[in-house]
Amino acid sequence: MKKKFFLIIIIFNFIVQCGFTPIYINKDISNFSIENIELNGDDRINSYLKAYLKKFQNNKYEKKISVKINTKYKKNILTKDKTAKILSYQLLVDTTFDIISNKKVIKTFSVSEKQNMDNIADNFEEQKNENIIKQNFASIIYANLVRELSILNDN
Repeated sequence: MKKKFFLIIIIFNFIVQCGFTPIYINKDISNFSIENIELNGDDRINSYLKAYLKKFQNNKYEKKISVKINTKYKKNILTKDKTAKILSYQLLVDTTFDIISNKKVIKTFSVSEKQNMDNIADNFEEQKNENIIKQNFASIIYANLVRELSILNDN
């Protein structure tokens, strides 16, 4: 028993101290600047996206791009009980991006996300949960946009 425990500790120390570092830890994925962000659609999701993208709005890089973002948010009824009381919703967001450089659209792509949410008797709590889900949607959409921009930058 003691030998197994000792062996596990030794193996763990070797694995932890193997010197692994991610390849892209020092790579600057943001060697571009967003000079213009045009947002259409859901105001809440767009305000989160604008806050996330603010760090890319600087003038220190020569490569300047513009981004047009169109978000469509839907809250669909998913299930009802026998008395027609709503039990759950499906929240959907469809986002379309146009990436523009030198006044030409260089890439267009879309991101769709959905999540189910249970109905809550307290409207304030339900609205709070919906806003948290919208913020999560914005975070996922932002990550997809940054990934696409970094892929475009590598080319």
